[in-house]
Amino acid sequence: MTLRTVLPALALGLCPLAAPALTLDFPAPVTVTADEVREADEARFPMAPFDGTRVAMRSVDGQVTRQAWRLAAARMTTLQILAPLRAQLQADGFKVLFECQDDVCGGYDFRFATDVLGEPAMHVDLGDFRYLLAEKETGVTVALMVSRSASSGFVQLTRVGGEPPLADVLVTSSKSVGFSTGLLDAAPLGGLSETGRAPLDDLVFQTGSSDLEGRAFPSLETLAGFLHDHPDLAVTLVGHTDSAGGLPGNIALSRRRAEAVRTALIRLYDVPAAQVSAEGVGYLAPRATNATEGGRHANRRVEVVLNQ
Repeated sequence: MTLRTVLPALALGLCPLAAPALTLDFPAPVTVTADEVREADEARFPMAPFDGTRVAMRSVDGQVTRQAWRLAAARMTTLQILAPLRAQLQADGFKVLFECQDDVCGGYDFRFATDVLGEPAMHVDLGDFRYLLAEKETGVTVALMVSRSASSGFVQLTRVGGEPPLADVLVTSSKSVGFSTGLLDAAPLGGLSETGRAPLDDLVFQTGSSDLEGRAFPSLETLAGFLHDHPDLAVTLVGHTDSAGGLPGNIALSRRRAEAVRTALIRLYDVPAAQVSAEGVGYLAPRATNATEGGRHANRRVEVVLNQ
């Protein structure tokens, strides 16, 4: 098994002989959770629902690539995650051979007939998942498994077919690569301790609003625990917005977002007020394009910065 790093499509574009790379532009910020290649192997794909006895399978030989991502998509359904990915595959010349969802697929029996990565790389809720199988005329076959947890979406893509050139290996687009759920990564507070900052991507804000949506905030619970364990440290919460509206109004809105998070930490998690301050920078520090809904969603955020 060969492990490799996912590269942005832009990077591959620097090679003048490379063919256009297959890209996926996700509808929300993503973290890569798995990326592996198996040379000259076999993959078996479900091609029909569980019929009460078995799941009909399709075997394909070739180079097998398995990739998985966690999405900061607390309020998105599995259909909302899958639909734009399906459209992108079809636009790239793939024909959908089979598609189903949870109970229609066959629930438990279908899930465990499918080649799905284990936790924490890929999470599959047996009552809330979608599966898609597609093929290209060149013989490349791909399967998507989409599911979600209470706070995140999960996507696995399995690809097999021939010996594709390096430039044709699946990559995520530059709009998606590099996003991280920071405090929610496998290493607790990894983003904060390593870089001095981390986005709180499970906090959801709508355009023009500073209201926190949702009731469970794992990132705030983690951050509160960190601050309780380190009473000598302090952090600044920095609010950000998309580019809708003027700069003065967005700076005020971004500060209100940071203040809303500060209030939650103090009132709900008993964090001392002296350990947390709040600031706002509006749309002056985007991490994605504001030309797409996914980019605007990514830019509406609050980040925690370690004061040192």
